Amino acid sequence: MELQQTYKQAEDHLSKYDPKLAPVIAKYGPCTIRPHTNYYQDLVESIIGQQLSVKAAASIRERFKSLFDGQLPTPEQILTKDVETLRSVGFSRPKANYVRDLAQHVIDGKVKFDHLPKLDNQQIIDELTDVKGIGEWTVHMFLMFCMGRLDILPVGDLGIRNGIMKLYSLDHAPSPQEVKDIAKANNWAPYESIASWYIWKSLDNKPAIS
Repeated sequence: MELQQTYKQAEDHLSKYDPKLAPVIAKYGPCTIRPHTNYYQDLVESIIGQQLSVKAAASIRERFKSLFDGQLPTPEQILTKDVETLRSVGFSRPKANYVRDLAQHVIDGKVKFDHLPKLDNQQIIDELTDVKGIGEWTVHMFLMFCMGRLDILPVGDLGIRNGIMKLYSLDHAPSPQEVKDIAKANNWAPYESIASWYIWKSLDNKPAIS
């Protein structure tokens, strides 16, 4: 109920200050982002899913789990499998190294999931992007859809840039700075994540790195 109230406040705020976004909000209704605390699983699956279709990513995810009796492996278990073994279930060589690097970061205490809620957005970005294969876009998605942070503006997302171009009648896809400027001019703060979700909805789109 508290989440629904928060989303309602966000919708009211955005509808009041952004006349372009208001009809999109009216059309698509309440935001459906549902945060969760499966941080480790989310990041493993984010690495697996990079630049793949949903179907392909799901297939590799199941083959990956089959190496571990059908369960999501612990970081320690991941490191028992070498790169070639991971490649045998569909990982590219870089992704195999990325998921092993995430496992090593967790084991070494460089990534600590239990303290993430206490950190601000930039601290989380700094901690997670230290892992090979996890860039700012991946962490923006993690902050929005996993941790439920309301004030994330994924300026590098292709859908956000295309959606803004269409919705605000621009003649070009806006640069990251232009995305920030449009968000500021239309008073998206402190609900940039919710505004972004509606931008994606306006395209019937999913997040995608540019």
